[in-house]
Amino acid sequence: MSYHEVNFIEMRIIGCLMEKEVTTPDQYPLSLNALVNACNQKSNREPVTQLSEIEIQDATEALLTRGLVTEITASHSRVSKYQHRFCNTEFSDLQLSPAETAIVTLLFLRGAQTPGELRSRSGRLHSFQSLDEVTAALQSLQTKTGGPYVCQLSREPGKREQRYQECFCSESERPLKGDSAAALVVDKRDEYIQQLKAQIAQLESDVERLNERIQELENADGL
Repeated sequence: MSYHEVNFIEMRIIGCLMEKEVTTPDQYPLSLNALVNACNQKSNREPVTQLSEIEIQDATEALLTRGLVTEITASHSRVSKYQHRFCNTEFSDLQLSPAETAIVTLLFLRGAQTPGELRSRSGRLHSFQSLDEVTAALQSLQTKTGGPYVCQLSREPGKREQRYQECFCSESERPLKGDSAAALVVDKRDEYIQQLKAQIAQLESDVERLNERIQELENADGL
């Protein structure tokens, strides 16, 4: 699994944390109860969910283990609160501009959307001055090192604009291989993941050889 790859519930959790960090900073980080409410709120969510506290807690624990979320416990409170480390922190190599952060947050919370929808729904996340600014941010997310982080889906019948989908969620809609432009983006992402897997395998092999060499030296010293 790629470091930033998440399932649907994990994506909803991170999207909520990213949203509340910008829109309600006085209430951020979020308690578990606040996080459940944010994930299941009826506005600015698609699909609207009814995730249980146990489901949110289990997914949050998985994100904690991977370092994508961190737990904060204040000295004056027994209630744990959570904040994301998904991007734009000293702990993450994923650094996004405010415009890019807003787009990723919206895609995490509302699924695939057109540039026009992203602009109209950005609200307090970011003030896009024009549709061109949205398009520029989407293009940047497609070409960033380590990406692409968004991909373009097929044009829906009767629609003028094409939708864009985030490339982080393992359960998200993906473009068909016949869609050449979109398929190229997905293929590039898959190639990057394969490169990471190969690098990890090589590192594991190197560590195994070093351990064998250390064992040989220890055995030689014991003679």
